Amino acid sequence: MLIWICVDSKDVENAKITKVIDVKYWALIEMDGGERKATTFYDKREDFTEWVDFIIIKDKYESYMDFMNEGMMVLTTREEETIAEIVEAFVFKELDEVGL
Repeated sequence: MLIWICVDSKDVENAKITKVIDVKYWALIEMDGGERKATTFYDKREDFTEWVDFIIIKDKYESYMDFMNEGMMVLTTREEETIAEIVEAFVFKELDEVGL
């Protein structure tokens, strides 16, 4: 399973989620069996063309329809900021689903 997160740096330990409009890098998280297997950073989301299951955005007021139109499930954080915090919240289903 693959997950996008908009982040402010390529430092896997300290990168923090940003709004889509403020994204500096796209973190692609590979999950398997409830564990993070890999984190890869991209300058542009278009640099990765394979199917991505989820995108996690900072809040529900961001523009998310393009992601939904691509078939991704859109989730928002509550108070999580770092990749590790977001992945943990994802595993324990503590993120909120964005819908119409």
